Amino acid sequence: MPGKELHKRKQSIIGQFPRGSKSIIRRRDDEGGIELGEGADEWTQAKTLIKPPDQLDLTDAELKEEITRILTANNPHAPQNIVRYSFKERAYKQMSVVEQLAVHFTLCGNLIFRDSDEGRRQSLRQSTMSAVVPVTTSFVVEDLEEDVELKEDTSQATLMPAAPEEQEEQEQEPEQEQPRPRLIQERKLTNQFNFSERASQTYNNPIRDRACQMEPPPRATFSANANQWEIYDDYVEELQKLEKSKEKEKQKAPVSKKQDKTRGRKLTSLESQSDDITKVAKAAKIVERMVNQNTFDDVAQDFKYFEDTSDDYRDNLGTLLPLWKFQYDKAKRLAVTALCWNPKYKDLFIVGHGSYDFVKQSRGMLLLYTLKNPSFPEYIFNSESGIMCADVHVDHPYLIVVGFYDGNVAIYNLKKPASSQPGYKSSAKHGKHTDPVWQVKWQKDDMDNNLNFFSVSSDGRIVSWTLVKNELVHTDVIKLLVEGTTVEGPEGLQLQTIGCGTSFDFHKKIDYLFLVGTEEGKIYKCSKSYSSQFLDIFDAHHMAVDAVNWNPFHSKVFISCSSDWTVKIWDHTIKTPMFIYDLNSAVGDVAWAPYSSTVFAAVTTDGKAHVFDLSVNKYEAICIQAVVAKKKNKLTHIQFNPIYPIVIIGDERGHVICLKLSPNLRKMPKEKKGQEVQKGPEVEIAKLDKLLNLVREPAAKTSK
Repeated sequence: MPGKELHKRKQSIIGQFPRGSKSIIRRRDDEGGIELGEGADEWTQAKTLIKPPDQLDLTDAELKEEITRILTANNPHAPQNIVRYSFKERAYKQMSVVEQLAVHFTLCGNLIFRDSDEGRRQSLRQSTMSAVVPVTTSFVVEDLEEDVELKEDTSQATLMPAAPEEQEEQEQEPEQEQPRPRLIQERKLTNQFNFSERASQTYNNPIRDRACQMEPPPRATFSANANQWEIYDDYVEELQKLEKSKEKEKQKAPVSKKQDKTRGRKLTSLESQSDDITKVAKAAKIVERMVNQNTFDDVAQDFKYFEDTSDDYRDNLGTLLPLWKFQYDKAKRLAVTALCWNPKYKDLFIVGHGSYDFVKQSRGMLLLYTLKNPSFPEYIFNSESGIMCADVHVDHPYLIVVGFYDGNVAIYNLKKPASSQPGYKSSAKHGKHTDPVWQVKWQKDDMDNNLNFFSVSSDGRIVSWTLVKNELVHTDVIKLLVEGTTVEGPEGLQLQTIGCGTSFDFHKKIDYLFLVGTEEGKIYKCSKSYSSQFLDIFDAHHMAVDAVNWNPFHSKVFISCSSDWTVKIWDHTIKTPMFIYDLNSAVGDVAWAPYSSTVFAAVTTDGKAHVFDLSVNKYEAICIQAVVAKKKNKLTHIQFNPIYPIVIIGDERGHVICLKLSPNLRKMPKEKKGQEVQKGPEVEIAKLDKLLNLVREPAAKTSK
């Protein structure tokens, strides 16, 4: 019988394995039907620990001691001193990030689709190979047992007589159709000793879409036809413009030189093209500023956000951080002779170029820079004589008054930048100075609402200039006569020595009061009302007074600097100075800070900037910093920005350097818990009064 033969075959296969290896064959638990792997009973047996002979004998405390070890993912063999070339900084820089990945094994392979022809061939090959190779593992024996049981069932079914209907169906089936051989399922080889299959799935963050809806830009359809007569009309309009420009030239004074003729021809061509240029000018300026902002992005970030945290460890000392450097190629050989911020546009400042060397006098230039475009000036005005001073009108920020080396004064109008010539200029007929104009200042309009400004010169005259209609009308306010220097001339004439004015400043609150510094080192306190005599005379310095400035907060205090290396702080009611500072070099300019009554800065000819804060240190500067090279260059002027914590400094080579004040140089009172910090001019006046009282007290005691 076939069934008995199968049973004998099964016994023969099982008989090949030894009887003692029953644990190799998998068993089923009678109760739960759970498969138990090999070695299931080993955990019940007692295990004996084998102690090596060289093991250390430790106490219970040492055994219980916890030893922590920190495992890091750093590769100890990874090099820490890799150097790469930085194209941005143009230097070799050490790399801070080092790859810590260590590869232990790599295997390159290919993936083949199962449904492809090659995949089917390989799967058939693997199935045939697994069927041919004899395997003596437990799961193969189990498969054989299942196959034997299936064959017994089929043999019993064949022995049973089939129904007549089934026989008919079997006869109808073609003989060619035979059942395909069942492929043996591939099983994954697992660790038979201690195996547990684990799996984990990472959390995928959901993807979010963000969108915003905006109004569509306005659209307009434009259509036109270009005909012959329309083209003709355009040409006629262009010819009319050229004729008008020629008529304007004829009305002007006749041109004498050939160079001026060529200039006039160029102007006509430019005027004809002006309509096209003006349309693009605004857009081009915006693009230029965007490009500059990207170019100087690091400097702009420092200007806006950088605060020097090292000031906390400097004991009230501060530093100046260099930001931008403004320079123009055509003004390289001209010194910076004037600096002034625009009162309305806080990022715009005026630079006057000339020469302090009286032997090398040449042309001058007036440039206007903005912090938004450090690479090129916004406005450029050329002059035949060197510019020595400049000032901007408070109410009309487009009007700039300028004093020249040849003694003339002029007014430039920024609303008419196309013409490089000033709108109003003095002449020899209308009372111009005979010596260089050292300082000009706008004043309040007169009774008839005419624009008014003052000028001081080395010829000893202080002149008030009024803009009446289209002319500059001058009136001499006062002459700087030196007392006690009368000399008898021929025929009994009495001659007096005239003082040379170098600087002046008007009081912030008292309109008629102003100070004048001279080359003799004296400071005159004058009044607009009295032209015959001075209110007071201060024997201030031994050399020329380079600058005089009233304190912006305190009405009695002013400061002066001189080429005799000193800076002095005065009370105009007392003839002796309150504070004297020796800076070891000639002082070119001094300026009060707009945010504090006790902070001022000065520049010297040795290339250094000095910043003082009397409330922090009454004896020394809290910042002394070299701005330019000592031997090759000299500093000429300094100005504080009215809003931002920056200063601009000019030098003899035509460069203007912008520097940012560190936090220690602009200390404000700290807020206390539950108390509001008092701010305003009254607090600043009280702060400076407190310092002045310390100086005044000894003098008061001696007078008593």
